[in-house]
Amino acid sequence: MCRVIVITSGKGGVGKTTITANLGTAVAQLGKKVCLIDADFGLRNLDLLLGLEQRVVYTIIDALAGECSLEKAIVRDKRTKGLHLLPAAQNRTKEAITPRQMKEVIQQLSSHFDFIFVDCPAGIEMGFRNAISAATEALIVTTPEVAAVRDADRVVGLLESENMGSIHLIVNRLRPEMVQLDEMLSVEDILDLLVVPLIGIIPDDKRIITSSNKGEPLVLNAEPSLPGIAITNIAKRLNGIDSEFLDLMANQDSLIARIRRFLGLSLN
Repeated sequence: MCRVIVITSGKGGVGKTTITANLGTAVAQLGKKVCLIDADFGLRNLDLLLGLEQRVVYTIIDALAGECSLEKAIVRDKRTKGLHLLPAAQNRTKEAITPRQMKEVIQQLSSHFDFIFVDCPAGIEMGFRNAISAATEALIVTTPEVAAVRDADRVVGLLESENMGSIHLIVNRLRPEMVQLDEMLSVEDILDLLVVPLIGIIPDDKRIITSSNKGEPLVLNAEPSLPGIAITNIAKRLNGIDSEFLDLMANQDSLIARIRRFLGLSLN
């Protein structure tokens, strides 16, 4: 049975699209057949992060207009077996598609895929309504910022009012050194505010920007990275595979201890 999961946040710029690209790739690497749907009409970016922008010929709007079949609008990723993309149209607004049409599209796709991930646009207007219309699960993405957490809380309330079956939280761009210095919200602070089950913590890393600019999901990189491992662990948890959370703060404590020893400072 296909699982339809919307990746949302409320606030823009928290890394939803980057997580969608990497998480979809990681799930496909586990042997699942995955379709990523870009629901951000007018501002599509998912194709860029996957390195598929040159292969987009048709979009979901073309399929709905009868200009092509839904199958023709889907782009198959050649690097990752089982990974597919249904792109949004850049020259249309978020009102170009209705929640009913999005449901129909996903119903047609659901018999062909194990997972469908919907990349939700920022905000809580029509684009948000479209993205959640057929989803039965939601992943809320937030960064450790007060504004992002507040917007995430608003989205959680909206999803609960729509009787969303399952809601989990991803904390993105965590900087342990800032948490240690009390300059950033900790994961515990965020969980106290949102009261949503945690499914993953992704540390901040410049390699995320580099991989996004190259159109190469970080999880494909042969050189392991903490963000890549964290995203792969989320993919495993979604598939019911036990996977421990990375102990980012323990690593940071060790780093601070080494610095203090180097400077000859007391550890008390």
